[in-house]
Amino acid sequence: MNINDIIKASQKPEIYTKGTAVMWTDEYISKQLLDVHLNPDVDLASRKQSTIDTTIDWILSKAPKQNMDILDLGCGPGLYTERLAMKGHSVTGVDFSKVSIEYARKYAEENKLNITYRNQNYMELRDENLYDLVILIYTDFGVLYPTDRDMLIKNIYRALKPGGLFIFDVLNDKDIEKKTTAKTWESVSEGFWRSTPYIALSDSFLYEKGKVILYQHIIIEENRHDIYRFHTHHFSHDDLSLILEKHGFEIQGYYEDVLPANDLWSGDNVTFCTARKN
Repeated sequence: MNINDIIKASQKPEIYTKGTAVMWTDEYISKQLLDVHLNPDVDLASRKQSTIDTTIDWILSKAPKQNMDILDLGCGPGLYTERLAMKGHSVTGVDFSKVSIEYARKYAEENKLNITYRNQNYMELRDENLYDLVILIYTDFGVLYPTDRDMLIKNIYRALKPGGLFIFDVLNDKDIEKKTTAKTWESVSEGFWRSTPYIALSDSFLYEKGKVILYQHIIIEENRHDIYRFHTHHFSHDDLSLILEKHGFEIQGYYEDVLPANDLWSGDNVTFCTARKN
């Protein structure tokens, strides 16, 4: 292994430089993520169970129609879809992770819930005029590159029925400089990233002009290394209005009072947005 390659990879890259590996489709990491999703007491891959319950109630207060057709993008193991189905709605869940979708399908079948699950990249969504409500929760909107984000908004607009609602959440630009993380490293024989020995070098980089923080993880094994990069955008209300309105959405409201105030990734640091298809 060339140590100079590691040194080069650990430096601040140009904005939107992609990593060399994808977390969501890795079989081992996907199983680790599923365990985190299903832990009801932590706000990591998903929010805490109590927070999910209050978020569902809030979403349905903004979309009060009965017996809706709902699309949950990035549904993971179905924590939101299950609750929506139990409240009488017909729900479709889409997620990139095969492990999460398989778990969600099994749970829905065992509990006879009216949910359709698709193991699909939601960038490839081609549904048209099918849904009263589309949700994208846990700040997924902010990790998309701008070109992918525009494509997804077009997909969502097409998928909604006329007058349908798009509800999603983002990290806002309040105290953005405080949301970077310190450089860390760990060496383990087995852990989140691999079942075999590795060293993990983690760092974050702020790109002030684009309101972007890159969270980077370099995973070093005996004969190789992989780079995982997550570009996280932060938005003001005006930023979101410009992005959505150019695609035909009408903003219904912005809200910073949906989540409990625990840390920099919750409470009034998270903005929920409701937008209607004209």
